[in-house]
Amino acid sequence: MALSLAISPCPNDTFVFHALVHGLVPGAPAMDVTYADVDVTNTAAERGAYDLVKVSYAALPWLLDDYHLLPCGGALGRGCGPLVLTRPDRAGNTDLTGATVAVPGDRTTAYLLFRLWSADRPPARIEVVPFHEIMPGVAAGRYDAGLVIHEARFTYPRHGLTALVDLGQWWEADTGLPIPLGAILARRDAVDPVAATGWIRDSVRRAWADPAASREYVLRHAQEMERDVVDQHIALYVNEFTAELGADGQAAVDALLGRAAAAGLTPQISSSRATAWTN
Repeated sequence: MALSLAISPCPNDTFVFHALVHGLVPGAPAMDVTYADVDVTNTAAERGAYDLVKVSYAALPWLLDDYHLLPCGGALGRGCGPLVLTRPDRAGNTDLTGATVAVPGDRTTAYLLFRLWSADRPPARIEVVPFHEIMPGVAAGRYDAGLVIHEARFTYPRHGLTALVDLGQWWEADTGLPIPLGAILARRDAVDPVAATGWIRDSVRRAWADPAASREYVLRHAQEMERDVVDQHIALYVNEFTAELGADGQAAVDALLGRAAAAGLTPQISSSRATAWTN
């Protein structure tokens, strides 16, 4: 029987999972694939909707009773954090007290980082907005600032916007750790986490060995993203942590979830639940 897999249509996910989705990983079962933004998969995973699923690291406290955290396939790194964008007339003013800020999801890692960063000066209002509407909304004045991720790092100047803060730089300066963005989970009652780790690692290695093999598939799901932006996106978000979370990656996860729980932003979870399977 096929396993259900939910990933985003973003180039990093389609690049990483191309071989697994297309039956090119020996010994792996067939995959019934759903493509959805991470705020959608965060919510669906709470219902146990998928066997393998890409979610935000920030959503783990609500999911790890039902899912194993896998040590590969996710998105972590350096220099790849979310940005808080605003119009040039607000440039340099990091005090968002009284402001309305658009965010892409209330359990995204981006929003959790934003809440940690702005704890002493929270905005007056948060609006959860589809990702593609955030930059145009800020440019049009509907929002004072917007929280963006992924390809927006490369395209926000086209909207006449400026970066108020790079939350990845803030996190790295404060912790010395990479930023944990997206995680891959395996449902506890449906998937052997050791086997799933092997399948995904094989898929990652095949993607790196022959990048051209996934090109058409990646571009088809890239939501009209230009080829050069696709290439930058993959180069930034598919890195050594994609193949192996490792000690630094696990420390980053522990730091994020520990700080969030200490601040009362997420439930406390045991360290054993948040430790990725290894093999």
